[in-house]
Amino acid sequence: MQRAWDAISPHRRALILQVVRYGCVGLSVTSLQAAVYWMLATWGGVHSQIANFTGYLAAVAAGYVLHGRVTFRDAARPENGAAHAKRGAKFVLASLVSLGLNALWVYLCVSWRHWPTWTPIPAMIFITPALVFVLNKQWVFQDARVTN
Repeated sequence: MQRAWDAISPHRRALILQVVRYGCVGLSVTSLQAAVYWMLATWGGVHSQIANFTGYLAAVAAGYVLHGRVTFRDAARPENGAAHAKRGAKFVLASLVSLGLNALWVYLCVSWRHWPTWTPIPAMIFITPALVFVLNKQWVFQDARVTN
C-alpha cells in the first residue's frame, strides 16, 4: 500500500487528502443541514422549504469555518478584512448553489412526488457536495499565490 501511495505524484496525493478532508468536513456539515431540515420538517411541522433553508443557514456558518480551516487549509489565508470579506462573499454565493440544489431535491421528492421527508437526503449528501466541492476548490478557496 505504501508503494502505491509513493508512486502517486505529490500534487495528486495532496488532492486526494484534500478530497478526504472535504468528505469528512462536508459529511459533518451536510449531516447538520439534513438533521435540522428533517427535525423541523418531520417533528416541528415546519414547511419543508423553510426547514431546508434553516438547515442551510446552520450549514453555511459551520461550513465556512470548517472548510477554511480543515478542507482548504493549504490555500492562502486572507491577508486583511477586505480579502476575508471577499472570500466570505464567494463562499455564500457557492453555498447558494448548494441551497438551490437542495431546494430542488426537496421540491422534486417532497412537494412534487409526495414522498417522505427523508427522501431528498441522499441527494443532499452525495450529489450537492460533489458539485459544491468544485466551486469551493476552483473559486472560493483558490490559492491566491497561484492565481496572481
